[in-house]
Amino acid sequence: MTPAQKNEAIVALKEKFAQYDNFYITNTESLTVDQISKLRRLCFEKNVEIKVAKNSLIKKALESFNDEKYADIYQSLHGVTALMFSDSPKEPALILSSFRKTNKEKPVLKAALIGSDVFTGDNELANLTKIKTKNELIGEVLGLLQSPAKRVLAALLHHHEGAAGATEEAAAPAEASAE
Repeated sequence: MTPAQKNEAIVALKEKFAQYDNFYITNTESLTVDQISKLRRLCFEKNVEIKVAKNSLIKKALESFNDEKYADIYQSLHGVTALMFSDSPKEPALILSSFRKTNKEKPVLKAALIGSDVFTGDNELANLTKIKTKNELIGEVLGLLQSPAKRVLAALLHHHEGAAGATEEAAAPAEASAE
């Protein structure tokens, strides 16, 4: 690679890191060409961008941000590295988990940046699959907010029906005594 090509690659990586709040760093070294193609297809279907890059270029791109949050990632930059970029914090983890069911624990998760949190090591993959997306959290909050309101409405309706029934029962003896 010429110095100009390296600079172009660094600029392209910087743009990706700036564009996405979430990215995963994986080791795809032991995968076959066919397996890599399948992984790329899965990523494409789930709107996850996957890029293979040199570790030194990744490190230079991250260092250019001058941000302390990337410090824990540098130790993960060794071997063959594929980056997975996504708007969803857990979609790459779900892809890796499902892919690994048929590919014997490969690719290996080296690190992941979710927002400002860094997760390092392959043992974090299970935790990353459990992360709630923004839409899932909003749904849960709405469900929690609706739940008390539904209970109050149900109680009011039950009380109102009970009160109406009691009024009808009280009116029935009064009508009978008037006859």
